[in-house]
Amino acid sequence: MAVGERIEYGPPAGLRRHQAVQLARRLRPDVVLMDVQMPGLDGIEATRRIAADPDLAAIRILILTNYGLDSYVFAALRAGASGFLLKDADPADLLQAVAVVARGDALLAPAVTRTLISEFVAGPPPAVPAAGRDVLTAREQEIVELVARGLTNDEIALRMVISPLTAKTHVNRAMTKLHCRDRAQLVVWAYESGLITPRRR
Repeated sequence: MAVGERIEYGPPAGLRRHQAVQLARRLRPDVVLMDVQMPGLDGIEATRRIAADPDLAAIRILILTNYGLDSYVFAALRAGASGFLLKDADPADLLQAVAVVARGDALLAPAVTRTLISEFVAGPPPAVPAAGRDVLTAREQEIVELVARGLTNDEIALRMVISPLTAKTHVNRAMTKLHCRDRAQLVVWAYESGLITPRRR
């Protein structure tokens, strides 16, 4: 799909998980709209398989769910999804979400990121923290922490008294060093590495 040109609607809702992966390999879309619940196995496993395939690295995955911000969402982000949307979203919201994901920009809206952090990353820290903190400079760790707290590049720039372009550069460098596909993955890494400690309920 080329954003700004057309949207090609895919196969019917009965599509199975393995078919979703096969179609991604054959069609190489810019964005996959992935249903969390599909016959066979769920869309999270399909997301994991697509995200783990080096040949499909350019594909972005937008999760569709009936359940809102629940455990499915965090699992989907861990698996490699770039964002999520409720199935009852307005058509205009769907188009905007697809365009955002396709651009690789702010793949989770800051408000969504904050809600995700507040509600669904509130468990204990991981027993084995994710690796990678040693590859980041102190400045980059500070930037990643702010991203994980839901701040936009403009808000980070104000907080750190730097330009938005410099903030964006730091974010992009951190994502490159940590092999994160996007900001959503950066948020997940920040918690799983122990850089951010989840609050207790």
